[in-house]
Amino acid sequence: MRALRLLAWKSEPELVEVDEPTPGPGQVVVRVGAAGACHSDLHLMHDFEAGAVPWNPPFTLGHENAGWVHALGSGVTGLEVGQPVAVYGPWGCGTCARCQLGIDTYCENPAGAPVPGGGGGLGLDGGMAEYLLVPAARHVVPLPEGLDPVQAAPLTDAGLTPYHAVRRSWGKLPPGSTALVIGVGGLGHVGVQILKATTSARVIAVDTRDEALALARECGADLALRSGEEAVAEIRAATPGGRGADVVLDFVGVDATLRMGAASARTVGDLTIVGIGGGTLPVSYFSVPYEVSIQTTYWGSRPELVEVLDLGARGLVRPKITTFGLDEAVDVYRRLQAGEVAGRAVIVP
Repeated sequence: MRALRLLAWKSEPELVEVDEPTPGPGQVVVRVGAAGACHSDLHLMHDFEAGAVPWNPPFTLGHENAGWVHALGSGVTGLEVGQPVAVYGPWGCGTCARCQLGIDTYCENPAGAPVPGGGGGLGLDGGMAEYLLVPAARHVVPLPEGLDPVQAAPLTDAGLTPYHAVRRSWGKLPPGSTALVIGVGGLGHVGVQILKATTSARVIAVDTRDEALALARECGADLALRSGEEAVAEIRAATPGGRGADVVLDFVGVDATLRMGAASARTVGDLTIVGIGGGTLPVSYFSVPYEVSIQTTYWGSRPELVEVLDLGARGLVRPKITTFGLDEAVDVYRRLQAGEVAGRAVIVP
């Protein structure tokens, strides 16, 4: 079969021929219907080097995957060949306290995982191929009625990641609150939808690009502002009493956006850093509003994925997608790096 593989750090992936996978005991082979092209893959290609993470190339890219059950290993129950499914991307040990709750992202026994701190498309073969071997059936989540694999694939990361970030701050998003979304790209535009679908907060979106601001409005943002020197003042002016945003979600994560987020936050608010832009935010007693909680998040849990898929099936969360063939995937990543992809690019093998 054909597969898009990263063969070495600091290189572009290559489309090559590999053997079709065969499931072992407890494993599942999924016929891939769609695989999302994520901006974080660009960091794998261009920024990572040996020692940055506890795994190395070669592996097949694609950590946002959905399709149909193709083959079942011995001992697998509850799934049927031909059944439409999504794949939960982070693959932990399955036995630690976190994994038993379905929070494989924060596996506390990485040595017992199929790949420490990774998953399909992150150290092990992912879904930018015709078939995907999933090492444990618990990572295969049946799709709800009304949701096809092309729509489901980006929800496994571009939906799940912002959903987790929003969900953890639900307690700070009652009626009358304000949420600020910084960066309306592949994750940020879904974050706007999730905020509108699951909270009553007023949503302000900020970006540097006109097309991104238009997408934010399309997704339901109450206000879309251009990033710049006046952005913080404009954000605060749009909140009741100028008090700032109760929850700030930074989907970029560079120095400038982190400064903007901290300056825009309300006291006792949340500043959640989702984007892996590599920025830093100095924190001292007077540098951020009092009792602002600052945290990073990584992906989400398997139970949260079930909830995201439900939102997708009901039409409440729908990533803006553009589909491409597997033979176009290398060019798609080039376009992604150039900022030429609106919403989410999805590869259909």
